[in-house]
Amino acid sequence: MEEKLTREEVLHVANLARIEIDEEELAMYQVKLKQILNEIEKINEVTSYDEGMLICPTENKCKLREDTAGEMLEPREALKNAPRSSGNYFSVPVVIGETGEASA
Repeated sequence: MEEKLTREEVLHVANLARIEIDEEELAMYQVKLKQILNEIEKINEVTSYDEGMLICPTENKCKLREDTAGEMLEPREALKNAPRSSGNYFSVPVVIGETGEASA
């Protein structure tokens, strides 16, 4: 396994990233980028996993409670903890201005 990338490979990556590197950085990146690629290659070599585990690692299923109809709240009861209300409605700050842009 090589210990560093070629000069051309590093310059190609730098070009793709739209960065300029000097000769000192080039030498450093030849080694550092190769180290990163070697670590990625280790991940690619892993083959002893169960594909089913990647989808759902447990057999737990969501147990939802049954919906039950209850009594409706009176508007006054529903609004009693609201910071602001207007008549029988919650009052909230405007999120979108008239121009369609979000307001701060």
